[in-house]
Amino acid sequence: MSDGFDYRSHGEIARLTFTRPEKMNAIRHEMWSAIPDVVAEVEADPAVKVLVVTGAGDHFSAGADIGEFRALRSTAEGAVSYDRAVTAAVEALSGLRKPSIAMIRGNCIGGGSQIAVACDFRFAAKNARFGITPAKLGIVYDFTSTRQLVDLVGPAHARYLLLSATLVNAQRAAEMGLVNELVDADALEETTTAFARTLCSRSQTAVRSMNEIIGRILAGQTECDEEIERLRTEAVHSADYAEGVAAFLERRAPRFA
Repeated sequence: MSDGFDYRSHGEIARLTFTRPEKMNAIRHEMWSAIPDVVAEVEADPAVKVLVVTGAGDHFSAGADIGEFRALRSTAEGAVSYDRAVTAAVEALSGLRKPSIAMIRGNCIGGGSQIAVACDFRFAAKNARFGITPAKLGIVYDFTSTRQLVDLVGPAHARYLLLSATLVNAQRAAEMGLVNELVDADALEETTTAFARTLCSRSQTAVRSMNEIIGRILAGQTECDEEIERLRTEAVHSADYAEGVAAFLERRAPRFA
Protein backbone atom coordinates (compact mmCIF):
# COMPACT_ATOMS: atom_id res chain seq x y z
CA MET A 1 0.00 0.00 0.00
CA SER A 2 1.04 3.64 -0.35
CA ASP A 3 0.45 7.03 1.18
CA GLY A 4 -1.60 9.11 -1.21
CA PHE A 5 -4.53 6.82 -1.68
CA ASP A 6 -7.01 4.88 0.39
CA TYR A 7 -8.32 1.44 -0.47
CA ARG A 8 -11.25 -0.17 1.27
CA SER A 9 -14.06 -2.54 0.42
CA HIS A 10 -17.72 -1.97 1.25
CA GLY A 11 -19.25 -5.39 0.76
CA GLU A 12 -19.42 -6.08 -2.97
CA ILE A 13 -18.02 -2.68 -3.98
CA ALA A 14 -14.38 -1.71 -3.34
CA ARG A 15 -13.07 1.83 -3.64
CA LEU A 16 -9.63 3.19 -4.45
CA THR A 17 -9.49 6.91 -3.62
CA PHE A 18 -6.59 9.22 -4.39
CA THR A 19 -6.12 11.26 -1.20
CA ARG A 20 -3.92 14.24 -2.02
CA PRO A 21 -6.62 16.90 -2.48
CA GLU A 22 -4.14 19.67 -1.67
CA LYS A 23 -2.23 18.60 -4.82
CA MET A 24 -5.38 17.87 -6.86
CA ASN A 25 -4.59 14.18 -6.22
CA ALA A 26 -1.36 14.22 -8.22
CA ILE A 27 -0.01 10.67 -8.45
CA ARG A 28 3.46 10.03 -7.04
CA HIS A 29 5.77 7.28 -8.30
CA GLU A 30 5.16 5.13 -5.25
CA MET A 31 1.41 5.39 -5.84
CA TRP A 32 1.79 4.19 -9.43
CA SER A 33 3.95 1.35 -8.12
CA ALA A 34 1.35 0.29 -5.53
CA ILE A 35 -1.67 0.15 -7.86
CA PRO A 36 -0.95 -3.38 -9.17
CA ASP A 37 -1.01 -4.67 -5.58
CA VAL A 38 -4.40 -3.04 -5.01
CA VAL A 39 -5.75 -4.58 -8.22
CA ALA A 40 -4.43 -7.99 -7.16
CA GLU A 41 -6.23 -7.60 -3.82
CA VAL A 42 -9.49 -6.76 -5.62
CA GLU A 43 -9.10 -9.76 -7.92
CA ALA A 44 -8.37 -12.11 -5.01
CA ASP A 45 -11.20 -10.95 -2.72
CA PRO A 46 -14.23 -13.20 -3.39
CA ALA A 47 -16.60 -10.68 -1.79
CA VAL A 48 -15.67 -7.81 -4.13
CA LYS A 49 -17.45 -7.60 -7.48
CA VAL A 50 -16.73 -4.02 -8.63
CA LEU A 51 -13.91 -1.51 -8.13
CA VAL A 52 -14.64 2.23 -8.09
CA VAL A 53 -11.68 4.58 -8.59
CA THR A 54 -12.07 8.22 -7.57
CA GLY A 55 -10.36 11.22 -6.00
CA ALA A 56 -10.84 12.96 -2.68
CA GLY A 57 -12.10 16.53 -2.68
CA ASP A 58 -12.92 18.46 -5.83
CA HIS A 59 -10.80 16.58 -8.39
CA PHE A 60 -10.18 13.09 -9.74
CA SER A 61 -6.47 13.61 -10.42
CA ALA A 62 -4.31 16.27 -12.05
CA GLY A 63 -2.00 13.50 -13.24
CA ALA A 64 1.52 12.42 -12.38
CA ASP A 65 3.30 14.52 -9.75
CA ILE A 66 5.53 16.65 -11.98
CA GLY A 67 7.47 17.77 -8.90
CA GLU A 68 9.16 14.36 -8.88
CA PHE A 69 10.33 14.51 -12.48
CA ARG A 70 13.66 16.26 -11.90
CA ALA A 71 14.65 13.61 -9.39
CA LEU A 72 13.10 10.56 -11.05
CA ARG A 73 12.98 11.38 -14.79
CA SER A 74 16.09 13.50 -15.27
CA THR A 75 17.89 10.71 -17.15
CA ALA A 76 16.80 8.30 -19.86
CA GLU A 77 17.22 5.42 -17.42
CA GLY A 78 15.11 7.21 -14.82
CA ALA A 79 12.38 7.93 -17.37
CA VAL A 80 12.29 4.26 -18.40
CA SER A 81 12.01 3.15 -14.77
CA TYR A 82 9.25 5.68 -14.06
CA ASP A 83 7.32 4.73 -17.18
CA ARG A 84 7.60 1.06 -16.25
CA ALA A 85 5.69 1.78 -13.02
CA VAL A 86 3.00 3.75 -14.86
CA THR A 87 2.56 1.04 -17.49
CA ALA A 88 2.31 -1.66 -14.82
CA ALA A 89 -0.46 0.30 -13.09
CA VAL A 90 -2.37 0.86 -16.32
CA GLU A 91 -2.03 -2.77 -17.42
CA ALA A 92 -3.14 -4.02 -13.99
CA LEU A 93 -6.28 -1.91 -14.06
CA SER A 94 -7.17 -2.72 -17.65
CA GLY A 95 -6.49 -6.41 -17.03
CA LEU A 96 -8.83 -6.64 -14.03
CA ARG A 97 -11.60 -9.12 -14.86
CA LYS A 98 -13.93 -7.56 -12.29
CA PRO A 99 -15.51 -4.35 -13.63
CA SER A 100 -13.90 -1.03 -12.73
CA ILE A 101 -15.54 2.40 -12.76
CA ALA A 102 -13.74 5.75 -12.70
CA MET A 103 -15.94 8.24 -10.81
CA ILE A 104 -14.71 11.65 -11.98
CA ARG A 105 -15.24 15.17 -10.75
CA GLY A 106 -13.08 18.20 -11.44
CA ASN A 107 -9.75 17.75 -13.19
CA CYS A 108 -8.92 14.42 -14.85
CA ILE A 109 -5.70 15.29 -16.62
CA GLY A 110 -2.55 13.53 -17.79
CA GLY A 111 -1.99 10.44 -15.68
CA GLY A 112 -5.47 10.91 -14.23
CA SER A 113 -6.91 10.37 -17.69
CA GLN A 114 -4.61 7.35 -18.12
CA ILE A 115 -6.14 5.80 -15.01
CA ALA A 116 -9.68 6.67 -16.11
CA VAL A 117 -9.21 5.24 -19.61
CA ALA A 118 -7.76 2.04 -18.12
CA CYS A 119 -11.01 1.53 -16.20
CA ASP A 120 -13.96 -0.19 -17.86
CA PHE A 121 -16.39 2.71 -17.32
CA ARG A 122 -16.14 6.46 -16.73
CA PHE A 123 -18.91 8.31 -14.90
CA ALA A 124 -18.27 12.05 -14.76
CA ALA A 125 -19.77 15.12 -13.16
CA LYS A 126 -20.68 17.95 -15.50
CA ASN A 127 -17.91 20.07 -13.93
CA ALA A 128 -15.17 17.61 -14.96
CA ARG A 129 -12.31 18.55 -17.29
CA PHE A 130 -10.19 16.14 -19.29
CA GLY A 131 -6.81 16.42 -20.93
CA ILE A 132 -3.86 14.26 -21.92
CA THR A 133 -0.82 16.49 -21.86
CA PRO A 134 2.51 14.77 -22.66
CA ALA A 135 2.98 17.15 -25.62
CA LYS A 136 3.33 19.99 -23.09
CA LEU A 137 6.23 18.15 -21.44
CA GLY A 138 8.09 16.74 -24.42
CA ILE A 139 7.01 13.21 -23.49
CA VAL A 140 5.80 10.58 -25.96
CA TYR A 141 2.74 8.80 -24.58
CA ASP A 142 3.34 5.09 -24.00
CA PHE A 143 2.04 2.49 -26.46
CA THR A 144 -0.38 0.74 -24.08
CA SER A 145 -2.17 3.93 -23.06
CA THR A 146 -2.17 5.27 -26.63
CA ARG A 147 -3.77 2.06 -27.90
CA GLN A 148 -6.38 2.17 -25.13
CA LEU A 149 -7.22 5.78 -25.98
CA VAL A 150 -7.49 5.07 -29.72
CA ASP A 151 -9.70 2.04 -29.01
CA LEU A 152 -11.94 4.18 -26.82
CA VAL A 153 -12.37 7.41 -28.78
CA GLY A 154 -10.98 6.62 -32.25
CA PRO A 155 -7.84 7.96 -33.96
CA ALA A 156 -9.18 11.42 -34.79
CA HIS A 157 -10.14 12.25 -31.21
CA ALA A 158 -6.99 10.57 -29.88
CA ARG A 159 -4.87 12.78 -32.11
CA TYR A 160 -6.80 15.86 -30.99
CA LEU A 161 -6.25 15.08 -27.32
CA LEU A 162 -2.62 13.93 -27.57
CA LEU A 163 -1.16 16.28 -30.17
CA SER A 164 -2.84 19.46 -28.95
CA ALA A 165 -2.82 18.66 -25.21
CA THR A 166 -5.99 20.75 -25.11
CA LEU A 167 -8.31 20.42 -22.12
CA VAL A 168 -11.94 19.59 -22.91
CA ASN A 169 -15.02 19.93 -20.75
CA ALA A 170 -17.16 17.00 -19.68
CA GLN A 171 -19.75 17.53 -22.43
CA ARG A 172 -17.07 17.47 -25.14
CA ALA A 173 -15.48 14.40 -23.51
CA ALA A 174 -18.84 12.62 -23.59
CA GLU A 175 -19.28 13.51 -27.26
CA MET A 176 -15.86 11.99 -27.96
CA GLY A 177 -16.82 8.78 -26.20
CA LEU A 178 -14.40 9.35 -23.35
CA VAL A 179 -17.26 9.37 -20.80
CA ASN A 180 -20.01 6.76 -20.45
CA GLU A 181 -22.34 8.73 -18.20
CA LEU A 182 -22.50 12.48 -17.59
CA VAL A 183 -24.46 13.63 -14.52
CA ASP A 184 -24.92 16.60 -12.21
CA ALA A 185 -22.14 16.79 -9.64
CA ASP A 186 -24.49 16.22 -6.71
CA ALA A 187 -25.84 13.05 -8.35
CA LEU A 188 -22.47 11.52 -9.27
CA GLU A 189 -22.06 9.34 -6.19
CA GLU A 190 -25.62 8.02 -6.31
CA THR A 191 -25.55 7.34 -10.06
CA THR A 192 -22.18 5.59 -9.97
CA THR A 193 -23.11 3.47 -6.97
CA ALA A 194 -26.42 2.47 -8.56
CA PHE A 195 -24.60 1.30 -11.69
CA ALA A 196 -22.04 -0.58 -9.61
CA ARG A 197 -24.88 -2.36 -7.84
CA THR A 198 -26.41 -3.25 -11.20
CA LEU A 199 -23.12 -4.89 -12.19
CA CYS A 200 -23.06 -6.73 -8.86
CA SER A 201 -26.55 -8.10 -9.51
CA ARG A 202 -25.54 -9.76 -12.79
CA SER A 203 -23.98 -13.18 -13.27
CA GLN A 204 -20.36 -12.75 -12.25
CA THR A 205 -19.45 -15.76 -14.38
CA ALA A 206 -20.77 -13.89 -17.43
CA VAL A 207 -19.48 -10.46 -16.41
CA ARG A 208 -15.89 -11.53 -15.79
CA SER A 209 -15.63 -13.86 -18.77
CA MET A 210 -17.05 -11.27 -21.17
CA ASN A 211 -14.75 -8.64 -19.72
CA GLU A 212 -11.78 -10.91 -20.39
CA ILE A 213 -12.91 -11.54 -23.97
CA ILE A 214 -13.32 -7.80 -24.59
CA GLY A 215 -9.81 -7.25 -23.24
CA ARG A 216 -8.44 -9.89 -25.59
CA ILE A 217 -10.14 -8.23 -28.56
CA LEU A 218 -8.74 -4.83 -27.60
CA ALA A 219 -5.29 -6.39 -27.29
CA GLY A 220 -5.53 -7.51 -30.91
CA GLN A 221 -6.98 -11.01 -30.80
CA THR A 222 -9.14 -11.53 -33.90
CA GLU A 223 -10.42 -15.08 -33.60
CA CYS A 224 -11.87 -17.42 -31.04
CA ASP A 225 -9.40 -19.76 -29.35
CA GLU A 226 -9.47 -22.63 -26.87
CA GLU A 227 -9.43 -20.31 -23.85
CA ILE A 228 -12.49 -18.40 -25.03
CA GLU A 229 -14.28 -21.64 -25.80
CA ARG A 230 -13.39 -22.84 -22.31
CA LEU A 231 -14.90 -19.72 -20.75
CA ARG A 232 -18.10 -20.16 -22.74
CA THR A 233 -18.37 -23.88 -21.99
CA GLU A 234 -17.81 -23.37 -18.27
CA ALA A 235 -20.52 -20.70 -18.26
CA VAL A 236 -23.08 -23.08 -19.81
CA HIS A 237 -22.32 -25.63 -17.09
CA SER A 238 -22.34 -23.10 -14.25
CA ALA A 239 -24.89 -22.57 -11.50
CA ASP A 240 -25.37 -19.03 -12.83
CA TYR A 241 -26.65 -20.36 -16.15
CA ALA A 242 -29.12 -22.70 -14.45
CA GLU A 243 -30.35 -19.89 -12.20
CA GLY A 244 -30.59 -17.38 -15.05
CA VAL A 245 -32.69 -19.67 -17.23
CA ALA A 246 -34.90 -20.72 -14.30
CA ALA A 247 -35.49 -17.09 -13.31
CA PHE A 248 -36.43 -16.15 -16.88
CA LEU A 249 -38.91 -19.02 -17.19
CA GLU A 250 -40.38 -18.29 -13.76
CA ARG A 251 -40.63 -14.55 -14.51
CA ARG A 252 -38.59 -13.47 -11.51
CA ALA A 253 -35.29 -11.70 -10.89
CA PRO A 254 -32.31 -14.09 -10.84
CA ARG A 255 -30.52 -14.76 -7.56
CA PHE A 256 -26.96 -15.45 -8.59
CA ALA A 257 -24.57 -16.92 -6.04
